[in-house]
Amino acid sequence: QVQLVESGGGLVQPGGSLRLSCAASGTFFSADAMGWYRQTPGQQRELVAAIARNGDINYPESVKGRFTISRNGSMNTVNLQMNSLKPEDTAVYICYAFVVGRDYWGQGTQVTVSS
Repeated sequence: QVQLVESGGGLVQPGGSLRLSCAASGTFFSADAMGWYRQTPGQQRELVAAIARNGDINYPESVKGRFTISRNGSMNTVNLQMNSLKPEDTAVYICYAFVVGRDYWGQGTQVTVSS
């Protein structure tokens, strides 16, 4: 089993920044991919950022240029630096990992962007 624990969420004003962190624990050696999704009540979960073990990164157009994903060398921790935050970024941000052919999800951390 793989456990994912997120931290760093909170309340921020429009234009502000937050940094999220996700720590993965378990008996695995390295995740094949890790990343972040977000979900708003009444909306489907959407990809925010993902990074593969080889370093390939994927962002949707909605966050490109504002969000930056990074990982440690062991591929068991990912961070998401979020800049120039907008009210529409408000959501529960959920950490994701793909390990040995299985999907794993964290509990999520709330990000609220409001003046």
